[in-house]
Amino acid sequence: MKRYCIPLLILLCSSFSIWAQNTILKGFTYDDANGEALPYCTIQLDGTSFGSMSDSKGAFVINKIPKGHYVVKVSQPGYTTLYDTIEVHKDTTFVKRYTMVPQTTTISTVTIQGEGQRREQETRTSVISVTPKDMSKMPSIGGQPDFAQYLQVLPGVISTGDQGGQLYVRGGTPVQNMLLLDGVIVYNPFHSIGIFSVFDMDIMSSADVYTGGFGAEFGGRISSVMDIKTRDGNKKRVSGKVDVSNIQTQLLLEGPLVKLKDNRKTALSFILSGKGSYLNQSAKLFYPYVGEQGLPYNFLDLYGKVTLSTTNGTKLNIFGFNFDDRVNYSSVADYAWDNWGVGANFMIVPGSVPTTIEGTLSYSDYTCKLDDKQYKPKESSMNGFTFNLTFNYFLGKSLLKVGMDVVGYNTEYLYHTLWGSQVNIDDHTTDLSVFIKYKYNYRNTLLLEPSFRLQYYYSLGEVSPEPRLAIKYNINKKVRLKLAGGLYSQNLISVTSDRDVVSLFNGFMSSPISSSLLTDYTINQSDTMKGRLQKSQHIILGLEYDPIPQLTFNMEGYFKNFSQLISVNRYKMFDNEKEFIWEKGMAYGGDITVKYENKGLYLWLVYSLGWVKRTDGLITYNPHFDRRHNLNFLASYAFGKRRSWQVDLRWNYGSGFPFTQTQAYYPHYNPTHIYDDYISANEDVYFLLADFNQSRLPSYHRLDIGAKKKFFLGERNSLEVSLSFSNIYNYRNVFYVNRTTNDIIYQLPFLYYFGLTWRF
Repeated sequence: MKRYCIPLLILLCSSFSIWAQNTILKGFTYDDANGEALPYCTIQLDGTSFGSMSDSKGAFVINKIPKGHYVVKVSQPGYTTLYDTIEVHKDTTFVKRYTMVPQTTTISTVTIQGEGQRREQETRTSVISVTPKDMSKMPSIGGQPDFAQYLQVLPGVISTGDQGGQLYVRGGTPVQNMLLLDGVIVYNPFHSIGIFSVFDMDIMSSADVYTGGFGAEFGGRISSVMDIKTRDGNKKRVSGKVDVSNIQTQLLLEGPLVKLKDNRKTALSFILSGKGSYLNQSAKLFYPYVGEQGLPYNFLDLYGKVTLSTTNGTKLNIFGFNFDDRVNYSSVADYAWDNWGVGANFMIVPGSVPTTIEGTLSYSDYTCKLDDKQYKPKESSMNGFTFNLTFNYFLGKSLLKVGMDVVGYNTEYLYHTLWGSQVNIDDHTTDLSVFIKYKYNYRNTLLLEPSFRLQYYYSLGEVSPEPRLAIKYNINKKVRLKLAGGLYSQNLISVTSDRDVVSLFNGFMSSPISSSLLTDYTINQSDTMKGRLQKSQHIILGLEYDPIPQLTFNMEGYFKNFSQLISVNRYKMFDNEKEFIWEKGMAYGGDITVKYENKGLYLWLVYSLGWVKRTDGLITYNPHFDRRHNLNFLASYAFGKRRSWQVDLRWNYGSGFPFTQTQAYYPHYNPTHIYDDYISANEDVYFLLADFNQSRLPSYHRLDIGAKKKFFLGERNSLEVSLSFSNIYNYRNVFYVNRTTNDIIYQLPFLYYFGLTWRF
């Protein structure tokens, strides 16, 4: 480990000398309406080739500016263009704060051209950026659009159900997907009723969803990353929202503790958010046709943040959250989980060099419990800390990142064997890593992003070197080719068995150190597992094509090789057998995305074709989330004065998931006492399973429609009324089949939602 770190530290320390003699223009762009950082503004020295685009945090740097007089032009679609002047006589550093004033009307084609410029300057391979504006184009299922609902229309993302479902990204299981909230790992970001996440849409600034091929700044997962950034509270005035629907309520309040003013160097603001459901209670009133048990799902999500910011861009955030989920199927199981955390992140902007320094320090705790009516209860918990530090060096249109991550956590898994004995697996581990990433921009034609991550798993004593690469080539203004790939590893494993027809339980543990927990199955005679890490390798190829400014095509093909996987032993029958097995697998396929946006009309079409395979040394099979075809169509139209009316539609079609058929039933008597009368005693009904996952469930499809009307009550007050319908033609999508009774349990039926939102 030491021999890898020394060259990175030398590079880090020596980099500051690069800009010793240099004229630099740097700063941040902000929204004048609320003081929030404004990303992706264009900053140009008018009439020259010197320019930059502000990043996701509003930061920009232009360096190596020659002597002379310059007009600085700052532009952003939907905002009034801003002009400034600088005079360069000698090497110096200009630190600027540009506040952009929103226009009263937004020209749609200009917005589209701004997005096209971003696509030209970023590799954007296998990554989709999601904003609250994008999510607002979904039907408001539950009263408000939700991140979990929008994820399901993204290319490569598969949902296994409306209730109890999980999200699978291009062949990766949920435990192989990392979700970061302001740099903090959230272990269960989606509620048991699969149309809700733990996040209020209105606290989100942006979310980058990496479905594969992500860079070295992310590690510890082998399939995908979802990187969510929350926004700061309003720095100029108190504002918020109250949202009430027939199944949940959301509240948000934000404002300044110390107001942002031109003559003040610091500002202090807060944002508080809470949302909770009462679906278990309201379903009895609004959905009496659902069934005897109704919809027994309730949750409560709380989030709060305080932000201290300075005029030069230096910022400190202190935040906390608590998310919980409750499910009570009285005849099946009681299930509950809770995830809470506290932390702080910061950005430091040194005065004399084109550099920013970012870091996060946090602690979180996750616990889930399942009280099964048929089997013994089980429980999983995970808690620990996260610390990361990143140095960003701006080199004109290029960027160098150097950083480190430390993640330490404790996992505990308690369960009962088939014969009733209790097992408790407890483990402590620390993962250390360093990374370096360089983004090179050659005349906005060729973009290269080589990166390297060195991951050290302390408890296993294993080092994983992970090179990665992303490339984009702009053939012309309309056509772009892109590629991404790399090596990935992770220590965390899931304790959920794929033998379970339905599994709400979402528990974790670190990779077993003891060989007594792992089977001796080998994939084949010449290929044995090396080490105790789960590993994968990705390669993604893509093409972007914009025939007209309003229309975009994106096509990607991918291959993920899961060279080492650890899964719960599906063959275990006795207490002395091992708990986990080695597996290998692969996922491959392609996605086609078509996006059209013009004035108030928004159309989004995604088709995904994919294959997922696994082999464990005994069988080769398709896992239960292997969906061959998946089609999503999303349409939104805003019209009327100030576009106060909006109609949204989403239709999803998915081919059937694999499942294991019941091959036969047979009677079986299991005596419990030596004096049992086996002649007169009743026998139990046992079933014999067919080959594993060799059949397919029926196809899934669902149509959702929603409508909104916004009433403007003043300059800063509005009232929005929403009405939406899910599964509008009441199609009976199969949830699972009860093997004992042979009853078919279905996904959510036709449901309607209505809500009222007041923003002030």
